[in-house]
Amino acid sequence: MHRILFAGMSAVALLVVAASLSPASAAGRYCLQGRTWGYPGNCQFATYRECMASAAGTNATCGINPRYAFARQRRGYR
Repeated sequence: MHRILFAGMSAVALLVVAASLSPASAAGRYCLQGRTWGYPGNCQFATYRECMASAAGTNATCGINPRYAFARQRRGYR
C-alpha cells in the first residue's frame, strides 16, 4: 500500500516540475488588468485577442506585460 502511494505522489511531483519548466508556463505578452487582478495583473495571454476575450463582461482591460515590454527595450540598447 505504501509503495503505491509513494509511486503516485512521485508521479504527481514529477508532473508538477515538468509543467513548471515548460515554455507554456512562461508569462505572456498581455496582462488582464483591473480591480480584481491589480497591476500588472494576470499575464498569461499570448495575444491581445485572448486577453480581451477573457476581459469581456468584466470591468477589466488588457495591457502589455511590463516584463515583455521592458525586456524588448533593453535588448535594443546593447
